[in-house]
Amino acid sequence: SSVPPPLRFPAGEAMAPKGKVYRGSVKDFPDFNASQDADALYNAMKGFGSDKDAILDLITSRSNKQRVEICQAYKSQYGKDLIADLKYELTGKFERLIVSLMRPPPYSDAKEIKDAIAGIGTDEKCLIEILASRTNQEIHDLVAAYKDAYERDLEADIVGDTSGHFKKMLVVLLQGAREEDDVVSEDLVEQDAKDLLEAGELKWGTDEAQFIYILGRRSKQHLRMVFDEYLKISGKPIERSIRGELSGDFEKLMLAVVKCVRSTAEYFAERLYKAMKGLGTRDNTLIRIMVSRSEIDMLDIREVFRTKYEKSLHNMIKEDTSGEYKKALLKLCGGDDEGESTHSVSPQLRGTVQPAGSFNDDGDAQVLRKAMKGLGTDEGAIIEVLTQRSNAQRQQILKAYKAHYGRDLLADLKSELSGSLAKLILGLMLTPAQYDAKQLRKAVEGAGTDESTLIEIMATRNNQEIAAINEAYQQAYHKSLEDDLSSDTSGHFKRILVSLALGNRDEGPENLTQAHEDAKVVAETLKLADVASNDSSESLETRFLSILCTRSYPHLRRVFQEFIKMTNHDVEHTIRKRMSGDVRDAFVAIVRSVKNKPAFFADKLYKSMKGAGTDEKTLTRIMISRSEIDLLNIRGEFIDLFDKSLYHMIERLAKTGQKCMWHYSIITICSRFRAEKPSLSANLVKSLRNQMTIMMQAASPVVSK
Repeated sequence: SSVPPPLRFPAGEAMAPKGKVYRGSVKDFPDFNASQDADALYNAMKGFGSDKDAILDLITSRSNKQRVEICQAYKSQYGKDLIADLKYELTGKFERLIVSLMRPPPYSDAKEIKDAIAGIGTDEKCLIEILASRTNQEIHDLVAAYKDAYERDLEADIVGDTSGHFKKMLVVLLQGAREEDDVVSEDLVEQDAKDLLEAGELKWGTDEAQFIYILGRRSKQHLRMVFDEYLKISGKPIERSIRGELSGDFEKLMLAVVKCVRSTAEYFAERLYKAMKGLGTRDNTLIRIMVSRSEIDMLDIREVFRTKYEKSLHNMIKEDTSGEYKKALLKLCGGDDEGESTHSVSPQLRGTVQPAGSFNDDGDAQVLRKAMKGLGTDEGAIIEVLTQRSNAQRQQILKAYKAHYGRDLLADLKSELSGSLAKLILGLMLTPAQYDAKQLRKAVEGAGTDESTLIEIMATRNNQEIAAINEAYQQAYHKSLEDDLSSDTSGHFKRILVSLALGNRDEGPENLTQAHEDAKVVAETLKLADVASNDSSESLETRFLSILCTRSYPHLRRVFQEFIKMTNHDVEHTIRKRMSGDVRDAFVAIVRSVKNKPAFFADKLYKSMKGAGTDEKTLTRIMISRSEIDLLNIRGEFIDLFDKSLYHMIERLAKTGQKCMWHYSIITICSRFRAEKPSLSANLVKSLRNQMTIMMQAASPVVSK
């Protein structure tokens, strides 16, 4: 049971790669003295009973490298094995946790795998977790540690205890030979995506060897791009194909590999959640992950956990465990994200339309003039230029066209195009603020009001966007937006829209004390939502409206979490149940935008296309307004929510042969890759040209022009 000499592995803050911030929760203890710590542990275990608090406080506050030094000092000073003494003094889950902390990471992994394959039966989940998540160097160290500790060959033991494709993939992972080059070949990305599709979805049966080779050998950066390309060409995420084509432990292993490629922190957050939810706790899994990730990415895991499950990892451990075992786990967790602001970074928002490289405004103006000159119109040329330029570049093209030809480009486009395509192209030529202002104006003018459009725009724009919309509205229509909203709506719905139109939302971080009070107001208001108004309820409703319309997004997320803790209900669900009409729809839109704005728009897009007929107005509006902000994020949320890609859902609309050029424009906006991948963009443009040709041939001869 003695601690073997440590192999090559990082410990403490040295684990952070050069240039990166350390993300573990356990750090090197300052002013560390191995001899003094050995004395403290000896005294804690001397005599009758043991001081468990002293043991856990000391061991959980030292890095693994320091614990190894303590073991060596203990042996030198007392001629005894520290791990053997800890095993003797401690019991149960607490003993397993403390002893696991004393082993170097490779030896801890080796022990876990040895236990997983020893005796009758195999703990496949343990094998999958370790081998799917470790780096090449960690795998090499594990293999060496296993050989050193048990005088056995790890690969031979795993081969003897597993079978089939599951065994083959485990052996591939055991080689620790995953490519680590950050330079990615775009041609190889496309080929790998195609090979995976042909090995599964397009093949009678499944070519498992192709899945094993690509997922077992390619670099993480390469595989992330392969997954994106696979989604584009197949219309479904790689995970869905794996579930459909593979089965059993092999399927679980391949899904774990994909999850770790996408986000190792998210993979472990999910494993921890499943280990503690429901009846009983999977303590072996909980201990293994808390020990193995405490000096690698525990802070990242905590952030993902809180975002994904709307509660902190700290709180879930606190509720699900007890005694010294709980105290030790909470020490490894390193903090309670419910009680402090994590200042976590929001997911990066990414549009699909980026500024074109080698942009030439005069050249584009000439292409557009040529496309509209003479008999007929080259709609394809217009679409290809304007859907592949950023809005700022389109504004430059407007000026260049005017300077070169003395003509108004917008007027020329309006005279040459018609129907849905004209609305889309002319919308692209307006600035974002001008476009939103025009949509709002259309929503309030004439008979009836388009409440859905008012809600969508006003509930999702930030302060700067609202200020720009107000200015554009005044300039275009010589009236204030607030006045038009007030005259065209009424009651609480009017108050919500007017409040949002002021653009006075806080932009600071969350305030925990204030969030708790705000959650109380929200809870009390929703109880009174179906009761006749009185002074008390009116006051609460005013405060409720103010909270949802003026508090910052980070603060409101905290309010929603506090609301769940108070009531055991979700805010959105409660609003839907207790309110009605436009007021309900407006508040739900605000809540959903705060929680996950891309998911809000993904849902709107899905509803615009499902069932009979297409809501072209909503589809066009969202594609234009989000194309340079977060359309790539919306695409990701779309596939998560509806198990199909936005691209292919739009493409299926195009295959009906109706409004071919409008569909082609929408597909182009949806499909653009980011600007740093010009060759992929070029390939995509070529692919879309082919799609347009096919669609035009299916339509009338006149459209083919």
